[in-house]
Amino acid sequence: MIDYYETKTHPITKRMVLDAYKHVRDNGGSAGIDEQSISDYAKHLSDNLYKLWNRMSSGSYFPSLVKEVKIPKKSGGTRSLGIPTVEDRIAQQVVKSYLEPKVDESFHPSSFGYRKGRSAHQALAQTHKWCKHLSWVIDLDIKGFFDNIDHELMMKAVQHYTKEKWVLMYVERWLKMGVMKGTGVEQREKGTPQGGVISPLLANIFLHFAFDKWMEKNFPPIKFERYCDDIIVHCASLAQAEYLKQKIAGRLKDCKLELNEDKTNIVSCPSSRYPSRHGKRSFNFLGYTFRPRWIAYADGGELAFTPCMSSVAKKSVKDSVREMQFKRKQIPIQRMAVLLNPKIRGWIAYYCKWNKWTTIDLWWWMNNRLVRWVMKTRLFSKKRAYRWLQGIYKTQPGLFVHWQLLRP
Repeated sequence: MIDYYETKTHPITKRMVLDAYKHVRDNGGSAGIDEQSISDYAKHLSDNLYKLWNRMSSGSYFPSLVKEVKIPKKSGGTRSLGIPTVEDRIAQQVVKSYLEPKVDESFHPSSFGYRKGRSAHQALAQTHKWCKHLSWVIDLDIKGFFDNIDHELMMKAVQHYTKEKWVLMYVERWLKMGVMKGTGVEQREKGTPQGGVISPLLANIFLHFAFDKWMEKNFPPIKFERYCDDIIVHCASLAQAEYLKQKIAGRLKDCKLELNEDKTNIVSCPSSRYPSRHGKRSFNFLGYTFRPRWIAYADGGELAFTPCMSSVAKKSVKDSVREMQFKRKQIPIQRMAVLLNPKIRGWIAYYCKWNKWTTIDLWWWMNNRLVRWVMKTRLFSKKRAYRWLQGIYKTQPGLFVHWQLLRP
């Protein structure tokens, strides 16, 4: 790959392919249907990238089947992910890198998911802000969003941003590519596989027109937050919330989507300023539970509707720790800290942004897990294991990151 700017029929340069590979390599990911990992692909990197550039720039590139993988959902059940091959992920990154700068600046300021410079914490902060000022929320759930995106409407949305034939051609090929399931190959007539490099961008483009722009045009005063297909809408009254829910359901139906009535809820946001006796008084959003709680001050206190780490997120953290099976690991405690701390540091950074004291039960569980590990590996009684761990804390108080929140 010497001449990075040599092109063929389509204006795809070798530099674009090389940069896309670097993105995919840095993000990692598992192998697709061909079982080729990123490290395997890199063994013949120059040849592989040249072949991919040659096929993409001539229009002869066709993606491989997508590998279906079932992963557990935090709320129960499983979610289907479509894992493309490494080569297909690189090809998708080429198109994403070209298309994203053209579309992102047009997105609604209340769209936060999978956008450069925007984060889940920003979405949560805005949600917290408007829950203080508006006393009702619609917690929206779109039924099987990624599986039900209409291909024709999706292509119309992409065509709004670009007329480049190579972009439209490859997006359409990815949309139509079949999925390898346990029972065989399933051809897709709708939907985009959740797990592809370009899928989040396509989802944002679709919902930009299906929801964001429609809300902006028809209900400009209404505040909302959207993180991909997770949507929170703020209302001033119960009547307004019920009316908006009906209108949004109609809009989604026009876009060949369906509101999940079982998981879509109208929630009151009671506080000292806005007391309410409405039955549903909490909702989950991006791993946090928003609910009323009493906030104590030196001179009294107040009822506030605030976020804290959700019980579903806590269960997910515990499951992640259990999967490590560290009770069986005969290793020094310093090595155990090396294994656990990167995960704990990430959990604290994300889930302790608001009301970190509500996570104390999780760190108590983590300490108890460490005690059980000490009992198992050192054959100590529970009491002796506690004392031994407390001795470690006295000499190395920063050994485990969560000890800053709850000592053993």
